[in-house]
Amino acid sequence: MGLEGGLNFYVMKKHFLLLILFVFFNCEESNTQEASKSVSSTYVVSFENAVHHEATISATFTNLNSDEIEFRMSRTSPGRYALHEFVKNVYAVKVTDAKGNNLKTTRPDPYSWKVKGHDGTIKVSYTLFANRGGGTYAQVDETHAHLNIPATFMYVPSLENDEIKVTFNVREDLNWKVATQLKHVEGNTYYAKNLQYFMDSPTEISNHSVRSFKVDGQAINFVLHHNGTEAELTEYFEKVKKIVLQQKTVFGELPNFDYGAYYFLACYIPNASGDGMEHRNSTILTTTRSLAEGGMERNISTLSHEFFHCWNVERIRPQSLEPFDFEEANMSGELWFAEGFTSYYTHLILCRAGLESFESFINGQIGAFNYVWNSPGRNFFNPIEMSYQAPFVDAARSIDPVNKSNTFISYYSYGDMLGLALDLSLREKELNLDDYMKLVWNTFGTNETPYTVQDLHSTLSEYAGKEFGDYFFNNYIYKSDMPDMERLFSNVGVSLTQDKSKVAFGANVRDGKISGNTRIESSAYNAGLENGDKIIKFDDFALSDDLDFNTVLNKFKPDDEVIIVYERLGKTRETKAILQEDLSYTISPYEASGLELDDKKKQARDAWLNSKE
Repeated sequence: MGLEGGLNFYVMKKHFLLLILFVFFNCEESNTQEASKSVSSTYVVSFENAVHHEATISATFTNLNSDEIEFRMSRTSPGRYALHEFVKNVYAVKVTDAKGNNLKTTRPDPYSWKVKGHDGTIKVSYTLFANRGGGTYAQVDETHAHLNIPATFMYVPSLENDEIKVTFNVREDLNWKVATQLKHVEGNTYYAKNLQYFMDSPTEISNHSVRSFKVDGQAINFVLHHNGTEAELTEYFEKVKKIVLQQKTVFGELPNFDYGAYYFLACYIPNASGDGMEHRNSTILTTTRSLAEGGMERNISTLSHEFFHCWNVERIRPQSLEPFDFEEANMSGELWFAEGFTSYYTHLILCRAGLESFESFINGQIGAFNYVWNSPGRNFFNPIEMSYQAPFVDAARSIDPVNKSNTFISYYSYGDMLGLALDLSLREKELNLDDYMKLVWNTFGTNETPYTVQDLHSTLSEYAGKEFGDYFFNNYIYKSDMPDMERLFSNVGVSLTQDKSKVAFGANVRDGKISGNTRIESSAYNAGLENGDKIIKFDDFALSDDLDFNTVLNKFKPDDEVIIVYERLGKTRETKAILQEDLSYTISPYEASGLELDDKKKQARDAWLNSKE
């Protein structure tokens, strides 16, 4: 090649390189612009007036393509099923466009605002009053900013699939730090990929302490805001680790946590409200009980329950809750499984981890067992229908009297006992509930395919055989029958008995007054007695401060007929009651009942309750 050709080549090469650089930097600029466009909701929250429970929030919503834009507060919160109307704590709302021009809003309903005349951006500022530190609401004071996201932040429904950034202007004078499952960006700025993830990301901002350990390359973080010592936290964290590892054995693996981390966000402080609430990669744990005052043992069951949810309900997810609706109550017929089976594993895991004795575990079954199997509610609703009641009972508020004591059984307790019954029934076939849960996990959880009740039925049939699966669901899920628990308990050396020589009245009586609805078809109910009636005389016994009702009741036996004098609405009345048998159950280990525990029963018990590591 000659000199001229070489110069031409050089010039061409230079121009080519310049062209490449031009294209590269323009692409980089374009990508940056696209990335910034994808973040359409940006929040800044400050706490200057924390002493009066106020947060100041500024929101900027961009990429708005329609002339009329709606922004609103959520009415619900992930993990809750009732309406909570968070908008009631919002005031001083102001709306401008990108240039700061005030925009006029309209109110189509109590929960939202609509605005026109914007320039593709609206800026919304408001004040939030927040003073309930639990799993549903928010609390701001000089101890912390405890933020449940739906209770804190307005949102634009049309931007629900766009990315979100939030900056927390922490109180540095109070040594506050941020703890949350949101992705950290820089400083106190965090990121969520969309509205669903943002709403599901509670945030604790306080002078808290953290303990962490790694499991299969993922970080398990325990964040504790309390008034106790670091030594107490260290001791408690050892219990946390045992629970995490025991629960992992049920499913064979941890979930793949977003961003490789899970956060327990615990507030054990005097101004908290007792609660526990699961989220995708974190959980809120709140109580007034400190570690030094019984919390070391009594707080741990809530933690066990909520961590189990990172499999069961967060990833093994009912189709009825997917996607979660922030504008209406969320009804699900699967809560007996999602909440109830989780309740069963709550104490089973504590027992396996050595944090609860066998005797304590068995004794702990008595209350739920009697509540579920002796409740008249089973005559009205099966477990699926009980689950449908969640919007009316899950921290829902109403002022009119209801008859839930006769018609409703908590899906937590009902599912707890169904989990117990299914586990013992499977163990009778040399199978177990752990492996069924593992199959449900591998079928629906790992790929996050939402399930239905029929899916749970089909999976049980796949695991234990069609005859077994059909029998269990047809009798105990689609209907409300009771399994032969005496036989199932006996297989693991546990005694189930009733003392029918005692009587049951069917009403709570305090200081002679009936408190609460009388139980359907009970002695009190059949005698026409009602909530608020004051019992003056029971047969020949006049009630007084020196002679309470329960002492009198113990003097009678089943089928005794008694005359009851009582007062209702200022008038003295008389009725007749026939006393019934007390159908309450007692559950106890064979050893405590004087029964022989043979090797087969002991081996079955050990396989059920011993550590799986």
